[in-house]
Amino acid sequence: MEIISIKNTNQKNIIDKIVQTLSKGGLVIFPTETTYGAGVDATNQKAVDKLLSYKSRREGKPLSIAVPDQKMAEQYVEINQSALEIYRTFLPGPFTVISKSKGKTAQGVESEFGTLGVRIPDYSLVLDFLNAFNRPVTATSANSSGKKRPYAVDDILNNLSGKQIKLIDLIIDVGELTHNKPSTIIDTTMSAPMTVRQGDRDIESAVKIDQGEVDFISSSEQETKDIAKRLILKNWNQVKKRGLVIGLDGDLGVGKTIFAKGIAEFLQIEGIITSPTYSYVNEYDYIRHNFSGKMYHLDFWKINSKEELERLDFFKIIQPGNVIIVEWWDQINQFVGDDLQTKLIKILISENQAGNRELKIREI
Repeated sequence: MEIISIKNTNQKNIIDKIVQTLSKGGLVIFPTETTYGAGVDATNQKAVDKLLSYKSRREGKPLSIAVPDQKMAEQYVEINQSALEIYRTFLPGPFTVISKSKGKTAQGVESEFGTLGVRIPDYSLVLDFLNAFNRPVTATSANSSGKKRPYAVDDILNNLSGKQIKLIDLIIDVGELTHNKPSTIIDTTMSAPMTVRQGDRDIESAVKIDQGEVDFISSSEQETKDIAKRLILKNWNQVKKRGLVIGLDGDLGVGKTIFAKGIAEFLQIEGIITSPTYSYVNEYDYIRHNFSGKMYHLDFWKINSKEELERLDFFKIIQPGNVIIVEWWDQINQFVGDDLQTKLIKILISENQAGNRELKIREI
């Protein structure tokens, strides 16, 4: 491992050294406008495997790529109108824009949904070496998964095992960075952009989606499932720490159970998911990337009191690792009050005149 201080080295020599290291499949730690990042050639499978070993316990999270401009981004992702508005307004900057991948990166970089996040950093050193390298570099923070945010080289090295340290080939040290949040992550692959992670800045004022109050429009069962999967991925840390409640409302046959099936697919639950109309509660075990829990699918159409809720152990099943999906949430909303003690996502599903599903989503 080599550490180069930017204060004592000519920038051209630094750029040359970074490009040489990346070209040989090496792992480089470098500063950005948010935190220190860990980069390898995103098209080199051995290099990406090395980075995945370095990051440790990512639980299937994609890596994203850093590119110098939109022109290179277009080689690796399909940029729709929503993404284009973000590119034009906010990039370069602390944003990761998720688009449909063209499948040109190494395995492990894009997501399980066939999507890929793209960063164009607002940091001259990074843009310079990306232009010189002329290939995308992985864009992920330099800390081991779950460890302290890396604002200084010591933040990184002091929280790594000896095995992980040996995987690093080059560190570019510029001292301690300003303690900014990681990039804001925006998924632009659905009918409306979804904020997956909120950084210091948001894009709501810049993205213009003419849908009134409707958050998402789905034209098929698969699209409804995909929205459910993105939503549970966004809240995955919440699921693990405290559990998550999802309240579904909408007319009979509008797609509430389809939404539940999408969550079940994300949780890798095998078997048939059916509406618990007569049983009130269906319970499913899941294991996703070595993390286990339960999905509870409930139908509360006939519940008329808090006592009935308590007899069904509704409040007791809200535990870390559990996902609780309630059809006909409004039937019990008045009985819940402050007893929920975890995050609630309310979703109203309806059908528009074109026969598509409209989903209004509120996170509480």
